[in-house]
Amino acid sequence: LERAERSCFEALLSAHGVGPSLALSVLGVHGPVELARVLADNDLAALCLVPGVGKKTAARLLVELKNSLDLPIDGVASIVDGTTVGRTALSEVQEALGGLGYSPDEVRAVLVDLDGDDPAALLREALQRLARA
Repeated sequence: LERAERSCFEALLSAHGVGPSLALSVLGVHGPVELARVLADNDLAALCLVPGVGKKTAARLLVELKNSLDLPIDGVASIVDGTTVGRTALSEVQEALGGLGYSPDEVRAVLVDLDGDDPAALLREALQRLARA
């Protein structure tokens, strides 16, 4: 593991109820920079994308890890009126796909590769990928 990944892994292990397997799952879905962004944005939905992390665990991780990770956040989505546009768009797409009846596993698989800040375009791309699967 590189230094940032090791730092994240150790911080995750220090959180209550997080073992090596869950820590690796979190890092598998969100790399160190993305994890720092998720924590900075208090993005509960993004943490729930990790297999084995529900709302309670995600909320606890946000509280416990918020100040323990000291990573630079490179390439953070543009900030407009104090809200991070990129993360909000993915959260909206996640909620929309869930509302359409897609399982959390299907949603997770599609959202990992999506990038952009337009929820409509992201949703369109996600639906196209789900139709191909």
